[in-house]
Amino acid sequence: MTIRVLVADDQELVRAGFRMIIDDASDMEVVAEAENGADAVALARDLRPDVCVMDVRMPVLDGLDATRLLAGPDVADPLRVVVVTTFDLDQYVFTALQNGASGFLLKNAGPTLLLESVRAAHRGDALVSPSITVRLFSHFSAPPSGAEPRQPHVPLSDREEEVLRSAARGLNNLEIAAELHISLGTVKTHLSSLQNKVGARNRVELAAFAWQTGRMNGTN
Repeated sequence: MTIRVLVADDQELVRAGFRMIIDDASDMEVVAEAENGADAVALARDLRPDVCVMDVRMPVLDGLDATRLLAGPDVADPLRVVVVTTFDLDQYVFTALQNGASGFLLKNAGPTLLLESVRAAHRGDALVSPSITVRLFSHFSAPPSGAEPRQPHVPLSDREEEVLRSAARGLNNLEIAAELHISLGTVKTHLSSLQNKVGARNRVELAAFAWQTGRMNGTN
């Protein structure tokens, strides 16, 4: 199945570059382009692309607000959005993920990571640019001052705890299966169960949960 992609960026040259990279991939195609966030939201709601690639700084409506309107917690039928930006700012990362983004990449991450982020979003996974992943999760290592760490809706099994910690370290499904000596299907089943128990929408939120609750530093 071809992955249908919408590209939103206020620079025509950037859109053309993304289109060239995406259309050159055998498993995806660009179905629409937008030069501002408002047009991106309107086109996405009309065309229902599989993945939206969204810049942050755009006129009329910025990419973070557009992401919230398309993928936020209050959206009944959310779309998958990958935020791609020049600006390596923590606030952009947090806001994008809180607004439902399935990935966050810097524009200098390169064509391979762009394509992988689109594929990951389409699978229901998430990909964050490696240059910001460690810093991002270090912020998640403790809840806000005075706040109690959130707990899962249902207690996790010992195997689910292992899968959660492996995913939070950035391992993909195949790597988790090899490390824990379980099948790929079992990994997928555990990840799905974890998302339901934790209330996470993707792997990034699962990783955030693992760090926030002390599972990655031995405090839980």
